[in-house]
Amino acid sequence: MNDKKIAILIPCYNEEKTIGKVIDDFKSVLPQADIYVYDNNSTDKTYEIATNKGAIVRHEYRQGKGNVIRSMFREINADCYLIIDGDDTYPAHHAKEMCEIILNGKADMVVGDRLSSTYFSENKRPFHNFGNRIVRFLINKIFENEIKDIMTGYRAFSYEFVKSFPVLSKGFEIETEMTIHAAFNNFKIVEIPVLYRDRPLGSESKLNTYSDGFKVLKTIAILFKEYKPSFFFNIIASILLVFSLILVGPIIGEFLKTGLVPRFPTLIVSGVLLVMALLLWVCGIILQVIVKKNKQLYELYLNLIER
Repeated sequence: MNDKKIAILIPCYNEEKTIGKVIDDFKSVLPQADIYVYDNNSTDKTYEIATNKGAIVRHEYRQGKGNVIRSMFREINADCYLIIDGDDTYPAHHAKEMCEIILNGKADMVVGDRLSSTYFSENKRPFHNFGNRIVRFLINKIFENEIKDIMTGYRAFSYEFVKSFPVLSKGFEIETEMTIHAAFNNFKIVEIPVLYRDRPLGSESKLNTYSDGFKVLKTIAILFKEYKPSFFFNIIASILLVFSLILVGPIIGEFLKTGLVPRFPTLIVSGVLLVMALLLWVCGIILQVIVKKNKQLYELYLNLIER
């Protein structure tokens, strides 16, 4: 492990209360690792404290955690990447185990699972707890997985994952995107329970329960459409087909009895819904073929990635 390069990545925005302790804690556990702090337009002393603690400090001027991670993954080369929030909510003692799993080739992504540990008792924001459960349920059902913690900020990655991961999200929905990407592309995922503690007094969360929660749900819907278009469009097509049948049923019954069509506008609407359902069904089939071809090309691309 000593001859492998480990990069500890800490995205930060106004974390002067905690960033010094986070750097010290992870430096003591992984003294051979390079610690990178990416300052995301902080207005406090985050930059000065991180610099004085010996971290490699860089700036990311595009606001949002997704933008920070995009720059980190592009600019840094390492055998193992450990990403951690700068708010001192995750203990450092799990880091060595997570990195060893990556460096031994047992996983491409190690997920620090808060939800099976102390998260629900430590986190004092009930809507965050509810949101985590909803996101976990949706992703596991849609993508047929059993991942316990979708939105944790404590993860380790292999070089292959980092250099082949197309970062599209700009904000806190990045964790959801990572999880779906790894699951869909058959990367090896290992989860380990990690302790979670609430932010210390004076440190404020940058996550907005409602606006960021909506962005996460929107990301799930978009990735569902892009990764499983056949399933996605079949659901909509089925709904339109049911409405079409509900509308046309009485008209057909009346026609069989009297030979007359009593409500032409309703019949037209029913026909339009039926045509839309058929078009969506065909679109789903075509897009699913494209997704499969793109997945084949992605597998070939993975073979070309060199350290």
